[in-house]
This record gives sequence, structure tokens and C-alpha cells, in this order.
Amino acid sequence: MAFKRLDPEDFVVSTDSVTSTVWSSNVPSLNTYATSSVQKDGTSGAYYLNVFQTSSTEESSAIQFAIAYGNPNGGGAVLYDDTVPNLSPSTSIYGQYRTLILEDENSKFVFGTDFTGSTNDFYAINIERARYKQSLLPGSMNLVLKSNNTNTAGTAIQLTDDSGMVSLPTYYGTQRAYQVISGSNGQSYDGGTGYTLASGSYGLFLPDISVILLNAAALDDDTLNGGGINLATNTSSIFADNPGLLYDAISSSMGVTGITSAFELNSQENITSDFVFIRTRNTEFNYSENPSFISGSTGEVIYTYFINNPTTYPTTVGLYNDNNDLLAVAKLSKPLQKDFTKEALVRVKLDF
Repeated sequence: MAFKRLDPEDFVVSTDSVTSTVWSSNVPSLNTYATSSVQKDGTSGAYYLNVFQTSSTEESSAIQFAIAYGNPNGGGAVLYDDTVPNLSPSTSIYGQYRTLILEDENSKFVFGTDFTGSTNDFYAINIERARYKQSLLPGSMNLVLKSNNTNTAGTAIQLTDDSGMVSLPTYYGTQRAYQVISGSNGQSYDGGTGYTLASGSYGLFLPDISVILLNAAALDDDTLNGGGINLATNTSSIFADNPGLLYDAISSSMGVTGITSAFELNSQENITSDFVFIRTRNTEFNYSENPSFISGSTGEVIYTYFINNPTTYPTTVGLYNDNNDLLAVAKLSKPLQKDFTKEALVRVKLDF
């Protein structure tokens, strides 16, 4: 077998970014929603609400995202023990995301410049892991929420992240974070901050962990005077079904006049490719060890006209390490004719 050592300049590394929608069936916008009564009424229903793109009983049904409510004081959920205050599923949700994002049990979430709110409660939209490969794409989120204000029935707000307005994201540990604002495609509508009037930003967009935190205080603000949707989050120590409130605001948004797309979101994947350039000179790889080329008994070339002008037809390139272990195999689209009058350049692409 003939081996040829590759030179450092024969290797080139390239990284390409590939984007696609996160929703099932590759639809650009999720406009239909369903939940499962079995999940909602089960043990997990006290912590989060799974959202499907169609009825959960249908074969094509798949979880698209989950909605949870976090409250550091345990509000909005039944206490684990009536004798132990401030401990409920909403406390667990709050602690889970605080540990995951802030990495400090004494820290609070900051929405906007400095808003933490009196309660610091939030809604979490967690995109199902099967919906994307690497991370969410900043600037691609467009989420419409219908207002619950009876005086502004039939109106809605659209939320996006501010990735198109900042040069660098905020980092929580190693996690990128962008503020959720009123606007579209990573920009505010009027060139301002896109925040509410009194409750800071609408939340945090964390693309690397596929989480959208929505500031409960901002959503509870009045539609006309604050920029919210009058969501009316319940912070008492009862089962308040706060995730259901947000689900209703999302799922009913398609009923608002002029709304044609309810929830747009894309994923992003960086694909690293190694390009290996195989160069064969005119004097190389002109002979073959194929039994049809060499006589097994005499070791001579079977066809005499191949002696002075041998011709081979390579179909495969093998990449080996220094121990001659085969690491990768590349197949040519068609046999490559090779003789003393021809040289060849084969580019092998390895994707990771």
C-alpha cells in the first residue's frame, strides 16, 4: 500500500453557521397550540406546562416548548407544607433558573438597566431540546402576546430581543443574555430601549440554553399606560395556573386583527469543517496492488502495455494516522484516471 504524508498547508479549517426554524415540520412560525390534560393534571403540571403544535393525542404531536412560573417567595403555587412558608413549586422553579443562569443563590434577575421588582418573579419559556441542535439565533425571536385589558380588547404586543441594538451581549457566567424588548427582529420599534414605562425590560433571552425569561411585572403592567398586557399574575399561595395565563396570551394572539405570525424563532448551528487537500504528482499512484493489475504468481504487471504507461483509476481516499490506522474514508463521485501524464487534486471535507 502506498502512503503519502500530508503537509500542514494541506489542512484548512472552516466554520459555517447554519440556521433553521425550531418548530416541528420546519414551519417558520408556530401559530397553533395545544396542551395535554394528562400532563397538566399530573405531578409535573404543578411545575410547568408543555405546549404542543397540535393535539397531544395526534401521532404527529410533539412538545415545542414548556412554560413555567418562578417566584422566590413561593407565590402562585400551593405550598409543599402549610407549616413551612415560601416553599412551593414556584420557589423550586425560581431556584432552578437562578442557579442555571445567575449561578448565585443570593442574586436577583435584573430586567433592563436596574429593574428587579418587588417580587422578581418571572415566566420561563423553555424551548424543547429536540427542536434545535446548538443554540437559538439572536434576532430571530418574534413573540406576540394578546392583551387581557378589557379596554383594549383585540390588541397585542410583539416582543423580540435587543441583539440588533447592542454590540455585545450581557454574560451570566458563560451564558449570553439579551434583553427582551418591544419590537421585531432584534430591534425596537422607535429606536428607543423598547422597555416598559416603569418595569424595565420584558425579560431576558438566553440563546445558549434555549430559555426566554419574561418579566412578570412587565407583563402585568397596564396595556395603555405601561406597555404590558394586564396579565394579572397571581402571587398568592394557591394553585393559580400562571403558566396557563401566559399560554392563553400566546395561543390567542392569532385572533388579533393584523397578526399573521404568533411565535417566530430560529436555531443556529456552527458546523466546523476540516478540508484536506490530497495532491498527487504525475509520478505517484500510477500502479495498483489490485489482483487484476499484478500477477500473483510472478509479481509482474499482467498487461505489458501498462509497464511503460501504467494507468490507474482511484475511487477512494483513505486518511491514516502515524500508526497507519485508518481514520476516515472519502469516496470519489467517479473513478479518477491517473497516469504519468496527469496530476490530481482531491479535496476531502470532514464535518463535525
